[in-house]
Amino acid sequence: MAGARRTPVAPRGGAFAGLDAHRIGAAPITALVDDLGLAGDAVGCVIFGNGVYGGGNPARLSALAAGLPETVPAMTIDTQCCGGLDAIHLAHSLVASGAHEFVLAGGVESYSAAPRRFRRSAAGEADVEYQRPPFSPWPGRDPDMLEAAALLARQMGITRAEQEAFACRSHADALTARERLAAECVPLGGLAHDAFTRRIGPKLCARLPVLAGDDAHGLTTATTAVEADAGAVCAIVSDGFLAAHPHLKPRAIRVAGGLSLGDDPAMPALAPVAAVRETLARFSLAMDGFDVFELMEAFAVQAIACIRLAGFAPERTNLGGGALARGHPVGASGATNAVRLYHEMLVRPEAGKGLAAIAGAGGLAATLVLAR
Repeated sequence: MAGARRTPVAPRGGAFAGLDAHRIGAAPITALVDDLGLAGDAVGCVIFGNGVYGGGNPARLSALAAGLPETVPAMTIDTQCCGGLDAIHLAHSLVASGAHEFVLAGGVESYSAAPRRFRRSAAGEADVEYQRPPFSPWPGRDPDMLEAAALLARQMGITRAEQEAFACRSHADALTARERLAAECVPLGGLAHDAFTRRIGPKLCARLPVLAGDDAHGLTTATTAVEADAGAVCAIVSDGFLAAHPHLKPRAIRVAGGLSLGDDPAMPALAPVAAVRETLARFSLAMDGFDVFELMEAFAVQAIACIRLAGFAPERTNLGGGALARGHPVGASGATNAVRLYHEMLVRPEAGKGLAAIAGAGGLAATLVLAR
């Protein structure tokens, strides 16, 4: 990975509400190519994850809007929240195979501009609107994400107070890291920082109504990541490309592993646990060998459970805060975590290895390992 940039994350209906998804996706592409000091025709391909835009290949639109040559192909994949990391895996595979020397990979999401969805009905009947497609063929194992997270909290005994304390730390860490977070962001729509981050405390959290679950373990708006808009992209290059462009070497960090894995669709929040364990086994790694972790915080309970079960070191996890303090731009969330991991390692020369992990609807998970 020779570089990585992202937009700030803006809550749905916020600073990016008037922007098409491809304008959000184009901003980090333009900035990253400029950072690298390369011409646009050096890019072999663009791959983006996207979850709610409604089709149409927003990666291609983003690439063209960024000024890349029309000859540069682009593709969009949909593995929901995992899409941004899965795009990076695909880019790495294309580069490793020799198909391309330089691929831009990441994700883009505009919750603000997400289309309304309808199922066609029989003739003479009204079409039926739906909020999301099915993520499992079995209705009994295709839970609402919020309800599944509330069930997890109750089953693992993770209290509302524990979730709120975790959310408060996420915001506090993001505020502390505000300056270095801004350095990885591309200003867009008048926004230079992640817009949602704020000072929150136990008194504020205690006043919020429960969205799902019981009083003791329930989820609230403080412990659930807000729907958001964002774009993020990473530069994946070959060893040969790096040798031919030595100016890139000082900021290059190796993609040393990572994978995509499926797990129980009925408990999607825990999918990263199995994915992390498989990553450690497949690449002969140990959790105590990582210096930096980026773990998706779709829900506080999810992050707490994964930290506990997979063995993440809390003091080395989400050092610049997480999605609870930024928002959840679905198809861009995994790529945002990858950008965060890359930049946390850049500012910590002593950091030898980093791990990112994310869960996706339908019982999917993706991981990424970066190493010096």
